[in-house]
Amino acid sequence: QVQLVESGGGLVQAGGSLRLSCAASGRTISSYVRAWFRQAPGKEREFVADISWSGGSTYYADSVKGRFTISRDNAKNTVYLQMNSLKPEDTAVYFCAAGSDASSNGGRYAYWGQGTQVTVSS
Repeated sequence: QVQLVESGGGLVQAGGSLRLSCAASGRTISSYVRAWFRQAPGKEREFVADISWSGGSTYYADSVKGRFTISRDNAKNTVYLQMNSLKPEDTAVYFCAAGSDASSNGGRYAYWGQGTQVTVSS
């Protein structure tokens, strides 16, 4: 079994930065695609970014492209999301996920974390 635990969320002013981390435990999932999703109050969960097992391929939602960077450290079984130039509309609970195939469809991911709150004030 795999457990994913997110950290790094918090309150930040618009224009600021945060770095989210997602540590995996239970068994090695270095060969899995890792991804970030988010869900704002009253809205559906949406895809943010994903990264291939090697880290050589990444994909971003248009809404975060150029501001967010996903990366991973397989030795630590950890994936990161560096978020810069944050906007109030980035406010959401951020979830990390792991699966065998890259997809913007959350249903394709087998493992999920509990989420971490990110709040961006204007």
